[in-house]
Amino acid sequence: MTLSSQEQTFQEENRQDIVAMGADQEFRALSDAWMTESVRHRYSYHFRWMGRPIIQYPQDMIALQELIWDLQPDCVVETGVAHGGSLIFYASLLELLGGDRQVLGIDIEIRPHNRTAIEAHPMFRRISLLEGSSIDPTVFAQVQSFVKGKQRVLVVLDSNHAHDHVLEELRLYSQLVQPGSYVVVLDTVVEDLPAGMTQNRPWDKGSNPKTAVWEFLRESQRFELDTAMAHKLMITTAPDGFLKCVGDAQGGSMEPFGGV
Repeated sequence: MTLSSQEQTFQEENRQDIVAMGADQEFRALSDAWMTESVRHRYSYHFRWMGRPIIQYPQDMIALQELIWDLQPDCVVETGVAHGGSLIFYASLLELLGGDRQVLGIDIEIRPHNRTAIEAHPMFRRISLLEGSSIDPTVFAQVQSFVKGKQRVLVVLDSNHAHDHVLEELRLYSQLVQPGSYVVVLDTVVEDLPAGMTQNRPWDKGSNPKTAVWEFLRESQRFELDTAMAHKLMITTAPDGFLKCVGDAQGGSMEPFGGV
């Protein structure tokens, strides 16, 4: 899409503002403090999308909306289903884009009351559910079959947040993503929170999605951090979590598609 000179100027002003925000240590410290307090209040649990709990921060929802509009993916794959609000969120955006676009949600346990509510939702016509561990080879083979032939796949990882699990998800699900698209790893913020805030969970500071991202990026030349996204959001559960694919499956550089 060709931008007018006014739009180009507006975008460049925004770009400069975002760079300045990212460099503003006092602003970032305020954002970090706010995030810590919001976690104490279970802030993400208080929002719904089209009637279903989404368990996401509104800022991250806006970021994912921007990615979906710019990328116009054929398929969104998300690990972690919970109440299904995020699947319905993606499906509603794909509905606006039209065509035969689909959402696939994978969870080790899809509770019956959540499955019933998701299947009864008007957006379910664009949603498929797959129960099983996201890193089980038989489950991943089904995911590969589901996305076969898709030209643009967006992946969102939001299941078990322990380091080893997320790292294996990254190694597997990054294979589904074409140059220019993204793997979005949610809850990398765990590494930035005070130790012990994730009570009774197998993840905490030192073993979490962000530590998995760091190790994955040391292994893979296909992905790089989109730091501008986190700097734009300032409030996000995914600092260092927006990973843009910049190379083909062999690791070579390729031009990205779309406007991202």
